[in-house]
Amino acid sequence: MGFLLQHLVADAADAGPAREAVRCRDRTLTYGELEAASASLARTLVEAGVRQGDRVAIHLPKSVEMVAAVYGVLRAGAAYVPLDPKAPIPRVAAIAGDCEVAAVVGTGSRAPALVSALPHRPALAVLVGGQSAPGLAIDSVSFEEAASGPPLPAEVPLIDDDLAYILYTSGSTGVPKGVMLSHRAALTFVDWAVDRIGIGPEDRLSNHAPLHFDLSVFDLFAAARAGAPVVLVPDESAYFGASLVELIRDDGITVWYSVPSALMLVARALRETGQLPGLRVVVFAGEVYPTPRLRELAELLPHAALWNLYGPTETNVCTYYPVTSVPEGDRPIPIGRACENTDVFAVREDGSAAGVGEVGELYVRGGTVMKGYWGRPEITANSLVPNPLSPNVPDPVYRTGDLVRLRDDGDYDFLGRRDHQIKSRGYRIELGDVEAALTSHALVAEAVAVALPHEEWGTEIAVCVVLQPGASLAERDVKRHVAGLLPRYMVPTRVAFLESLPRTSTGKADRQRLRSDLEAAASA
Repeated sequence: MGFLLQHLVADAADAGPAREAVRCRDRTLTYGELEAASASLARTLVEAGVRQGDRVAIHLPKSVEMVAAVYGVLRAGAAYVPLDPKAPIPRVAAIAGDCEVAAVVGTGSRAPALVSALPHRPALAVLVGGQSAPGLAIDSVSFEEAASGPPLPAEVPLIDDDLAYILYTSGSTGVPKGVMLSHRAALTFVDWAVDRIGIGPEDRLSNHAPLHFDLSVFDLFAAARAGAPVVLVPDESAYFGASLVELIRDDGITVWYSVPSALMLVARALRETGQLPGLRVVVFAGEVYPTPRLRELAELLPHAALWNLYGPTETNVCTYYPVTSVPEGDRPIPIGRACENTDVFAVREDGSAAGVGEVGELYVRGGTVMKGYWGRPEITANSLVPNPLSPNVPDPVYRTGDLVRLRDDGDYDFLGRRDHQIKSRGYRIELGDVEAALTSHALVAEAVAVALPHEEWGTEIAVCVVLQPGASLAERDVKRHVAGLLPRYMVPTRVAFLESLPRTSTGKADRQRLRSDLEAAASA
């Protein structure tokens, strides 16, 4: 039996059962209460038929129950699959169906629709906020009942390489991919983060990211590793700067972690409300932080240490850069160097190692790397590959698809993606996913999605649409259609209707020309 993620809470409860573990709005759980609730929930799941290696969907908004559900699923020997509570039911049902979840932990208001949309029938639904859900086609129990009573009588035998959670990311074909992470992958990152950044039981961590976003791994598990409380940012406050500043101040947050776009909202509000002297560490990841905006944040939070973390979902975090000074002008800060117990290297197009000043694709190896994509062996084989620089090393390495340049000081600069994958507001998005949603409309003949620069979001999505002959659609119709299929952060902000798409000499859509035309139209 290896050390597992659920042992973090057990250890924290042993060390200080009365210490606050999680807070959301005006509700709290101590570590003792969190340990008891998760142990009881594990028993309920196992008695319902959840077995080692099964998947359990968590379809909840920010709440103390959400955190207890994470640890309860893990204690049952299963892997949690977080679903976006704001996404359309067909989208989340496709994800839950893809990995054949054995149980669902959700709200009484949405669980029936989710279960009804699944191609299979889970063993149990655990309902938060109600005793029953009319129309639910499977056995159900209230969360209050499931998380009370005796604990699981015996620990499920697991090793640290067993699956802990699956995070679904945008897929290039319109089908999301499930990234499988083990206990070891998460713990390798969490142990590094707590030790390197310096987080202790006297800290108070924030949780800005939703559970289905990989930034939440730091928030929940680093807090437990340190025996510190984590304060969940309510969904309704996540993108209101004044509310974020109020939460940081009122809840005494000392360690903040989020995408840069959220921190830009904080900075904007701070110009009106003053400093946050208690905030000692600010960590950001998920997208490029525009240098001028980062300079403003550093000036507004002179006492806070700033950390830039980088890593695809498939690797957790693999490089880091402590921001001791912000560069002049617009030059971006680097993504830094490999975290301890992790190795990164860049490979040129000819397969050789990229040296100082040379551009190459970044590869990652180490304990934080994923196990693969759920049910997608071909895609896994193209992503987890033999080490091109050390072919005799048996462990595969992950091809990130990101282009980087090694600096003479040993840090890496991030240059962009090799493919059409982008990041907007910290979310990773495959433009092909947006295009697939667009072309599913009966009146759309062709569609191309492109990324345009955005000062706060990093990038915004614009789409070029060719309609079927004689058809008519308005911009709002296109956006409404996409919003019914994809999460809100994937809905395009701009729509251009064209008679036909420009083509390259090979007959492909000329994306570069489309991007240039859209940028020119925006600046006109």
